[in-house]
Amino acid sequence: MLKEYILQNWPLILTLAAFAISLKETVFLDKATIRRMYALIVVIFLLSLVVFTEFLLADLGRYTGLRVVLMAVRYSTTPFIIALVIFTLTDQPRFRVFIPAILFAALNVLSIFNGIVFRVGDDGVFLRGPLGLLPFLAVGLYCVLLLRVLLKRSSKQTLEIIPLAFLGFAFLSGLLFPFVYHRDYAKIFCPTIAIALYVFYVFSILQLTKKDPLTGLLNRQAFYADVESDPENVTALISIDMNGLKAINDRSGHTAGDEALAAIAQCFLRAMSRRQQCYRTGGDEFVIVCRKTPQNELLQLVDAIRSGLAETGYSCAIGYCHSADGADSVAQMLQRSDEIMYAEKARYYSAAGIDRRHR
Repeated sequence: MLKEYILQNWPLILTLAAFAISLKETVFLDKATIRRMYALIVVIFLLSLVVFTEFLLADLGRYTGLRVVLMAVRYSTTPFIIALVIFTLTDQPRFRVFIPAILFAALNVLSIFNGIVFRVGDDGVFLRGPLGLLPFLAVGLYCVLLLRVLLKRSSKQTLEIIPLAFLGFAFLSGLLFPFVYHRDYAKIFCPTIAIALYVFYVFSILQLTKKDPLTGLLNRQAFYADVESDPENVTALISIDMNGLKAINDRSGHTAGDEALAAIAQCFLRAMSRRQQCYRTGGDEFVIVCRKTPQNELLQLVDAIRSGLAETGYSCAIGYCHSADGADSVAQMLQRSDEIMYAEKARYYSAAGIDRRHR
């Protein structure tokens, strides 16, 4: 029996082991998130044992009562796993996300006695009850909630949308594939979810290496890598430098300065389209790379950024450069946009009567 389990679930075992080892070595996630991911690994492993035992009993045609109990556990665990994923990935997790899963589990437990969701006939054949589609409804509702949570916490950039789409498809397969492959899909559900979570974890770690943790923007290393990968598509650059950050730090502390940087970063993100990406290249310095962006759209972006900044009460010096014919290199555009930005910054401090040597 143990040999059969290992042979059937060896890919799952390897994936979960790799996931656990990776979590132990990571330095990018907080301890609470790591603990929840370990809980996910344990739950998926235990579910694989339940699925294996249930189908073994079905093949043997024995212990119908125990098989029904295991089915109730399997149907209850699937939405619980998705709820735990949502709880793990949410910035401010709430335990109420588990309430629907608990209610679904209660109905599955009742089904052991009255067959309201499922039952096993005298001939050992699985039969759906009046609420036989409830498990799929539960998975569907949680999948929609999961995608909503993931989209809300993302910057809507392609870099993040791809792994979100991958994870969403993997979980939605748990809703659609059972109607196509029937009981056979139950045997691959645990490996599917384990691989999806592990791949999403790897994607997330790779993203974190390219991101500035304070603002959520891409970092300086990502800027150099991205502009070198396809310089021919870069048609414009915007250079941005925050005014008065040192004064905020001196007056209100570095926490206030961090809050200011995070606030202006949100202005940039709200103003940009998917063809534009923003990078924090220094303490209070930012660059927006515009790909295949016409000049009128560039000007609209700059105006949108200025309008957003005006609502925050913070100030930034902005410079930009557009290469209509693509003749200018990224370095040339950056030099020109920096020159305009520094000139605007000088006018700001001159008008404020501030000696920049002491800013």
